[in-house]
Order: sequence, then C-alpha cells, then structure tokens
Amino acid sequence: MNSFTPNILTEKGWNDYALLDSGSGRKLERFGKIVVSRPEPQALWEKSLPEQEWAKADATFTNASEKEDDDKGSWQQKGKLPETWPVKVEGATMLCRLMTYRHMGLFPEQRPHWHWIASQCKSSTKPLKILNLFAYTGAASLICAANGAEVTHVDASKKAIGWCKENQQASNLNDSKIRWICDDAAAFVAREGRRGNKYDGILLDPPRYGRGPDGEVWKFETDVGPLLSACADLLSDDAKFMILTAYTMRLSSVTLQHMMVDALKGCKGSLDHGELLLADKTGKRPLATSMFCRWSST
Repeated sequence: MNSFTPNILTEKGWNDYALLDSGSGRKLERFGKIVVSRPEPQALWEKSLPEQEWAKADATFTNASEKEDDDKGSWQQKGKLPETWPVKVEGATMLCRLMTYRHMGLFPEQRPHWHWIASQCKSSTKPLKILNLFAYTGAASLICAANGAEVTHVDASKKAIGWCKENQQASNLNDSKIRWICDDAAAFVAREGRRGNKYDGILLDPPRYGRGPDGEVWKFETDVGPLLSACADLLSDDAKFMILTAYTMRLSSVTLQHMMVDALKGCKGSLDHGELLLADKTGKRPLATSMFCRWSST
C-alpha cells in the first residue's frame, strides 16, 4: 500500500502564475499581471536575477520582525494597485489581494493536486461528494465544483468563506453545488460521523496552529492524527482519495504517510507522499514549499 520513497510534485507555472526567482530569503512571483516580492525562509541561496529586476516588483512585503514564522508586516506598493485581480487556474478564477500577513489568497504549488482531483471528478460516472477542510479561499472547492462535484467547504474564518464566495462569482460557478460551513474542522467531522454522512474525496490543508470560530485550539502535532482517523470513517465504500498537506512543519513526508496508514486501516489502494515544489523560470532552483500524503483508491 505504501512506499518510503518520496515523490516530488513540481509546479512549473502557467499563464497566470510564475515563480520568477528566489534567494536571500525571498521569492519573486507573478500573479496575473502583478509582480510581488515576498519573504521565503526556505530560500537560503543567492538570487539569480539582478537586483534591478527585483526592484521592478509592483509590491514588496516586509516582515514586522526577523522571526522565521512571523507572517505579519506590510506591503510597499509601486503606484495604486487594484484591491483584487483575477488569476485563472484549472477552470476557476481566484481573486488575489495583498494581505497583511503576506499571503495572496492562492497557493500555486497546490496546482498538481488541483489538476489531479479535477481529473478524478471529471472521470467519475457520478458527481463526487468532496469534503474540503481548512479550505481557505476555496481554490480546490471551486475546481472540484467546476468539474461536477458536490462540495462541502469548511473553514473557521467567515472572512475566508466570504472571499471564496467572491471567487465563486468570479468563476461563474454560482449554480454549482457548494455547501459553505464556518466551523471547527474536527467538530464538524465528528458531527458528520454521528450523522452517518459519507464522502468520495477528502482534502485537508491544516495549519500548524490555529483556532476555531468558538476558540477551539488546533495543534498539528497532537490533533492531525485523530482528525485523519475520523475522516477515514467518513469515506464512502467507493471513495476515490484523501489528501493531506502540511506547511511550516519540521516533519518528514514519511511521517505524514505513517499517520495516514494508521488512519486508513482496511482501506485498499495506494499511498503517495513527498514534497510540493515551485520551479522558477530558469528551472535550476525549484523552491520546496510543503509536504503531502495522498491516498488513492486505485
């Protein structure tokens, strides 16, 4: 069922996104027509492009402190940028914006997963029921919906769900079957288990630390194992997949696989684990962003 050899999934960019360069603790990216420079703790090497190219960025984010995990800070813009602008990916339109914690509302390294789950939804003879936990601004939810799936989108932030609804409208998916749930992921999964509800695919993209809407505390190290087991109980008899992604964790993808094996006892299929990378324009220095483990029934 499993292999201990990691798999590397590399996103090379598309029409609306490119990693232009990285180095010296930063990354230079293009989202649609907007070029941004952001901190990147993984980029310990030297930059490839000259500083004058980096200086052309439309917006540059500066951390509030030198702490590696400090996402707070501020943006310096060149001229007046739009509040939001579109980035198209896998049949969805995501509205990017400059957030106070350096994020843009889109994690492009996830595109290999998005492409894969889109093909799973598209090839199914029936609409797949998908559960998306820690769903943020909903790229995966919208891509599944665009390919005929019935999606339950769960996030603890009302603001993030509001943003996702904007993305839904921009994607012309207002008639798609998406159920919006503002709730603690573990609490919602527990209730779904008691109700006997089942899903054909489950996505989990949990933070290292977080809080639910009612102050529920989430810690990856202690809480992800029980959540995976509870999610496994929600898989239908002919379920297609379950995918776990982990950011900013000092763990190996093998660790994620071991936890997934524990959760999926009795489930036939295959497990794949490894890293998600972003390739820059030169293709010489791909940037590691996160780890994943993916169970597939085939």
